[in-house]
Amino acid sequence: MNDKLKFNFYGGAGTVTGANFLIEVQGLKILLDCGVMQGETIEDRTNRSPFPYNPEEINYLFVSHAHLDHVGLIPRLVREGFRGKIFSTPPTKDITEALLIDSLGVLRKEAKAEDKPALYTEEEVENAMKLWETIPYRQGIKLKDDLTITFRDSGHIIGSAMFEIFHAGKKILYTGDLGNSPSPLLNDTEMVTDVDYLILESVYGDRNHASHKESKEALEDIIEDTMNSGGTLMLPAFSIEKTQEILFEIKEMMIQGRIPLVRVYLDSPLAIKVTDIYRKYVDYLNPEAQKIFSKTKNGEIFSFPQLVQTLATEESVSIKDYHHPKIIIAGSGMSTGGRILHHEKNYLGDPRSTLLLTGYQSTRTLGRILQEGARTVKIMGDTVNVNARVVTLSGYSAHKGSDDLLNFVNATSDKLKKVFVVLGEPKSSLFLVQRIRDNLAIDAVAPAYREFHLLS
Repeated sequence: MNDKLKFNFYGGAGTVTGANFLIEVQGLKILLDCGVMQGETIEDRTNRSPFPYNPEEINYLFVSHAHLDHVGLIPRLVREGFRGKIFSTPPTKDITEALLIDSLGVLRKEAKAEDKPALYTEEEVENAMKLWETIPYRQGIKLKDDLTITFRDSGHIIGSAMFEIFHAGKKILYTGDLGNSPSPLLNDTEMVTDVDYLILESVYGDRNHASHKESKEALEDIIEDTMNSGGTLMLPAFSIEKTQEILFEIKEMMIQGRIPLVRVYLDSPLAIKVTDIYRKYVDYLNPEAQKIFSKTKNGEIFSFPQLVQTLATEESVSIKDYHHPKIIIAGSGMSTGGRILHHEKNYLGDPRSTLLLTGYQSTRTLGRILQEGARTVKIMGDTVNVNARVVTLSGYSAHKGSDDLLNFVNATSDKLKKVFVVLGEPKSSLFLVQRIRDNLAIDAVAPAYREFHLLS
């Protein structure tokens, strides 16, 4: 029997987004994630390029978590012939379906502007869901006599998983994205030991975050300062995990009298749907969050009197008619589309207001341009002066910082033969590669696109 496993780096190599990795072993072709490249638009030409493999030949697709850069090309994969099984945790399946349907609005607008059909259709999302099966953490899936894949909790978003691949007496770990533990809601990232080969994310491979305590205090100060000045606090929302965590924090601050009792608009249909999914899967949260859920009426740990959820477009538009200090949480997290653009257009020119960035901003996105200090930006065809404060709170990132990534590698034991550093900008990945080599004396590389390695 051929005991070599071929690992192909087809996406997420040299880039943060577009996760797409292919395993070839024992006559099987197993895809790990199938995500879009994210930049200025989702309708990036890269996302329409031919797959570097034949979708009809893929036997299995394992999905680490429900972010577009890990799931956004699945409907297209199915359209082009994939008929294998898709595996994820139950929350990941539910959130992926909501995410893909929600993203169709933006996709259709972008596609229309390019005079192209949308990247996928609602019917293609439904077809993908028919192929989908769910399994819990720590339950192995035996694909062959000598090939098993087990999900481990990565602590990134609810239901997020690492893949522990057992083959020919070796253990290979694909991390997907690793969470910035500890989190108010999620379990800490599981420590996985006795790993022979590690495929490791590196979004923040070259820098660390402020602690959660420091970020919480900073969030409190930003809210107080902005509300006392009579401004609007805009939070471009990553609808999955980030929104729920920040709502939880704001509610606690208001209960404790630490911030003014101002209106908080949750202006994201997707975030509202995902919050309902959090309520459905309470057992995937950490013990402290579960305890709080059990003590609240109907598990309403995200609800409070000042919260206004705006599902309808008209409700979203009417937010500008409320001429008082307020907090607006709206998608998308990198300001690449969605309702946040309307609020940024309305309030970026106001020196009393604040734009608060709480997650990674991809290159070329409006979020990144604002983060880098632009004084004027184009929003929906109009030039907007940036007079509002633009602040980044890295402690609310859903990704581990450089030191925590290094500690994660260190915990995988002396068996580790090699680390493949992926899912990061080149400077971030290469910095982490060097840290692993210098500090742990472990072989590490940052693979290039279409590179492959034989693991035995």
